[in-house]
Amino acid sequence: MQKVRVGIIGCGNISDAYLVNCVHYEELEIVALADLNGELAQTKADKYNVEKVLTTEQLLADPDIDIVLNLTIPQVHATVSLAALDAGKHVYSEKPLAVTVEDGQRIVAKARELGLRVGVAPDTVLGAGIQTCRKLIDDGAIGQPIAANAFMLSGGPESWHPNPSFLYAKGAGPMFDMGPYYLSAFITLLGPITRVTGSAVISYPERKITSEPQYGEMIQVETPTHINGIIDFESGATATLVTSFDVKGGSSLPNIEIYGSEGSIIVPDPNTFSGPVKLRKAGSEQFEEVELTHPYGGNDRGIGLLDMAKAIQENRPHRASGELALQVLEIMHGFHIASAESRHYKVEYNCERPTAMLSNN
Repeated sequence: MQKVRVGIIGCGNISDAYLVNCVHYEELEIVALADLNGELAQTKADKYNVEKVLTTEQLLADPDIDIVLNLTIPQVHATVSLAALDAGKHVYSEKPLAVTVEDGQRIVAKARELGLRVGVAPDTVLGAGIQTCRKLIDDGAIGQPIAANAFMLSGGPESWHPNPSFLYAKGAGPMFDMGPYYLSAFITLLGPITRVTGSAVISYPERKITSEPQYGEMIQVETPTHINGIIDFESGATATLVTSFDVKGGSSLPNIEIYGSEGSIIVPDPNTFSGPVKLRKAGSEQFEEVELTHPYGGNDRGIGLLDMAKAIQENRPHRASGELALQVLEIMHGFHIASAESRHYKVEYNCERPTAMLSNN
């Protein structure tokens, strides 16, 4: 088959992972780079042997490009993705799909109207760890899934990030930063979500930066930093998701556990592609580690883009879809709305549970 040709808009740090990995994917070819910093784009092009360095406008107009890989900052994800769709290109972007639900809806609706694809990270859910858990669930290893717990608990990025202030601005915080990994994993494993509620608080109105080069500067916190979310799935299962930048002393809680009528699974960190995966059957005295059954267990950022490219060639749905990302975006806003308005939030945008990846077996 002819390679699917990709142009990248946004050449920041995240672009290196794609530029390294996509060389190994026979179906993909990165043919052009664009960035507001033209020198940065040229440096990346020289390093990774990319043929063209263009302006954003030139890249969008280039007939040689099939997919725009949108690696810009979240605040302009919607602007760039909509422009790419208007230019007749498929789009794959880093998380989130957009900052607002309304912009996310516009992206998905325009892609559908024009017969184009939208894909969105994270694609860690397509890796060996989550997909091994998916196979266990589909094979009935824990019976009927009933409930789940997930925890992303940290002391906050001001202790290590060189510029942490944006993570405490409106539209950021631990849920919007890390929630896509956990919610995408939940939907991949347990199916779409119908209703959420939550309690969200700002525990510390000010934060002191203790990392360089901004050591000692104060951050005014504008978004909740500890969010307790409750989730109802279409299947009837329920889950808890807690994301926090307020846990100063660390935690021993698992990233994700899923409980079924016949056993339980410890799911690996959804921000990674690998394991370990652990299973405890009903009546067993302990969890036992399960051998991974799927490929992509390294740092395989880009497999969502690869899957979308293959899906275009094979005329089938792709897995890290805009529809899934839109439900994730709505749910994250739903937790905050439910807390502010003291109610349950009914999820309006439905999505399909992605099909499982092929195993090594």
